[in-house]
Amino acid sequence: MLIRVKDTVEVIAGDDRKARGKVLRVNRATGRVVVEGVNRVFKHVRRSQRNPQGGRLSREMPIALSKVALVCNACNKATRAGARFLEDGSKERFCKKCGAGNGQIAPAKASHAKK
Repeated sequence: MLIRVKDTVEVIAGDDRKARGKVLRVNRATGRVVVEGVNRVFKHVRRSQRNPQGGRLSREMPIALSKVALVCNACNKATRAGARFLEDGSKERFCKKCGAGNGQIAPAKASHAKK
């Protein structure tokens, strides 16, 4: 799973197609993500001391990870992300379209360093 919190993603399927937003939460167990401003629903809330007005709250619900694509920082396009090892042995994400790096995944390991 190469999508992380605070990444910018684009929805590629569903009602909110072509919408871009920031990832707020990632649930690795269910394979779903919560994206800012995407898949909004109304939650009806009863009046209480905590919420004296009551009414309808609008909130984002999770969507499947397969319905979002990572937006590359360099080319600003929705793309698939890949993982590769660098010369020092660290692992990074990269854009499959332009090849630019999109952040480090794992620290350097001597066993993966190029000699």
